[in-house]
Amino acid sequence: MAFIQALAGLSNAGSEEYVLFLRPGEEAFLKDFNVEAWHKASLEPPRSLRTIVLSLLRDKGILRGFRSFLNKFQRQYASPAEAALFNIDQIRHQPRFEKWFARQKVDWILYTGPNALSFEARIPYVMPVHDLQHMLQPEFQEVSADGEWEQREYLFRNGIRNATLILVDSEVGKEDVLRFYGRYGVSADRIRILPFLPANYLSVDVPAKSRAEIRNRYGLPKRYLFYPAQFWPHKNHVRIIEAVALLRNESGSEIHVVFCGSNTTDIQKQTFHEVMKLVQYLKISGQIHYLGYVPDEDMACLYAEATGLVMPTFFGPTNIPVLEAWAFGCPVVTSDIRGIQEQVGDAGLLVDIRSVEGIAAGMLRVWRDHQLRDELARRGRRRLESYTPEEFQLRLSDIVRTTSKLIREGRNN
Repeated sequence: MAFIQALAGLSNAGSEEYVLFLRPGEEAFLKDFNVEAWHKASLEPPRSLRTIVLSLLRDKGILRGFRSFLNKFQRQYASPAEAALFNIDQIRHQPRFEKWFARQKVDWILYTGPNALSFEARIPYVMPVHDLQHMLQPEFQEVSADGEWEQREYLFRNGIRNATLILVDSEVGKEDVLRFYGRYGVSADRIRILPFLPANYLSVDVPAKSRAEIRNRYGLPKRYLFYPAQFWPHKNHVRIIEAVALLRNESGSEIHVVFCGSNTTDIQKQTFHEVMKLVQYLKISGQIHYLGYVPDEDMACLYAEATGLVMPTFFGPTNIPVLEAWAFGCPVVTSDIRGIQEQVGDAGLLVDIRSVEGIAAGMLRVWRDHQLRDELARRGRRRLESYTPEEFQLRLSDIVRTTSKLIREGRNN
């Protein structure tokens, strides 16, 4: 959304024509944006039988298991010639998309997220890289199991080395790209830092009536710490549960925590089951409140009513919920890891994500000390001043100008 909003501003001020390619059904995202000057192309190229079959397999969850089999076959049984068929460096070009984009007279494409189509279509492009956790922390199955590592490496290795420019969210993100892909010819001058913004659907002006309605609908406790996160293992829900039990048993503090987020994949379902089983075992079910998936329009109230955000995630480099919490004056307890250290500075309590005691101490400080909460809220709002839509648009404008210049000069990558 931040990309669309910023580019909408550029389209009214510059000479370039911006074409917004949407999947069917995504047109509703544009209702809050002034995009009258844009040409909106929601058409899709004709789908081949192969594409239709692969889509069905993916929807049924079969494709990932098949990839896992192929990867295992490659490692254990394949001859050199057979292994080449599964080579991560071998790009699976899609000439249909290349021809289709050419018919649309597209000079280059700005992708809003990592997408293998970027290099498979062979149209010059700019690609964001949000994280490289499959290289940094492959022990987490969500970035490595069942062929996921190979799929991510195919995406990032080829996406990064063939991009005209690469977008990252922080200096740490830039360091990671150069560390893992510098050997493929990626240089620092091809990387641009474009920090995340808080979600634009969150209105910080939350009326008392709306707060009361949300409280009643979800049965929220009087006070709570909030954690909006899907149930991936790296989100560290288990240690939050253990910290809540520790505080109750050792200090008599009854801290309530509200979780929201989906658990639809096999890994998420397994993690959710383990978390809830632990809640029952530790006998703290009255202190843990799971809301399930929460629609965007309810999130503002949940932040506004929270005593604090607790987010001891293993992944970075940066995280959007931190920015969202700051927007609502919600004190932040989060991870003492590189990337997040850069993002948060002194505007949050940074805790050891592997230490239940450390997480518990951070939660208790925010829960008990209202002066600390006020100070963290003040620092958060001050730090958020550097994450403005105007600054985002200025950075994006420079990215657009630089990319167009490089392509005109024939220096695509």
